[in-house]
Amino acid sequence: MTDSLWTLPSPDVAESLRRNPTVVLPFGSIEQHGPHLPCGTDTMIAERLAEAVAGQLGALYAPFGPYGVTPIHAGRPGTVSLTPETFERLLEEVLLELIRMGARTLVLVNWHELNTPSLNGVAVKVQAEQPVTVVVAQACYTAQRIYRGEGGELTHGGSIETLGVIAEDPALVREDRIEAVSRPPHAAALDEMRRGTEVYGFVTDVGEFGGDGWYGDPAWATEELAATFVERVSTDVAAQVRHVLSLRTAAGTESKEEA
Repeated sequence: MTDSLWTLPSPDVAESLRRNPTVVLPFGSIEQHGPHLPCGTDTMIAERLAEAVAGQLGALYAPFGPYGVTPIHAGRPGTVSLTPETFERLLEEVLLELIRMGARTLVLVNWHELNTPSLNGVAVKVQAEQPVTVVVAQACYTAQRIYRGEGGELTHGGSIETLGVIAEDPALVREDRIEAVSRPPHAAALDEMRRGTEVYGFVTDVGEFGGDGWYGDPAWATEELAATFVERVSTDVAAQVRHVLSLRTAAGTESKEEA
C-alpha cells in the first residue's frame, strides 16, 4: 500500500520520509470535458497515476488540489481556472512545506498541459534555492506515446482521456451522450501546432477545436484497455523518473569530485 500524506498519521509521515525522502504530487485541472466526461477528468487521472508512481518508487504520495491553470476553457460550466500567479504561489508554498518536513526529491506528475509553464518555473526556482531535486513528469505525453500505436489519441475529451476515466470508474463516462466521433478537420492540426517544440502558436479558446469544446473518439476506449492503464503509464513514468534521478546523482558526484 502506498504511503499517503492524506491518510497517514504524523509520526508515520515522518517515518516514511526517513525511509525515502521522495514525495510525488499530482497536477490536473477542473474543466469541461464535453457532455460525456466529468469535469474532474484531468485531476482524477493525475491522482491515480501519481499514487501509483509513488508506490513504485517507494515514495510518499501527497495531494495538491484539484484546480489548475485553464483559461482556454473559461466561461464553460464546470471550469474553474486559477491564474498562473495563484497556482505558482500555492505550489511553491506546498513544496517548501514538504521540504521542511524532510523531502529531498519532489516528483510532479502532470495531466494538464497548461500547468506546464508554472510547474517548470517553480521547479527550477525551488531546486535552485533548496537542497532538493525536482522532476516533472508529463504523464499525458507518456500515455500518448504508449497508446499511439494502438490507435489512442491524446485529445481533449477523446480516446485516451476516456480510457483514464474508465480506469477510475466506468460509470463516470456518459456513453449515452456520445452521439458521434468529434474531429473537426482543423482540430488535429491545431493541436499539433500548439504542442510543437520548435515553432508553435497558441490556442486561447477551446472552441477553436470545435463548437462543443472537445474532440476525438471516446469509443476507442474499452474496459479491457482501461484495466492496465494505470499500471502501464505509471510504470513507464517511474522508470523515466529513476533515469532522471540517476543522471542527477551522477552529475552531483562528478561535481564533488571536481571540487
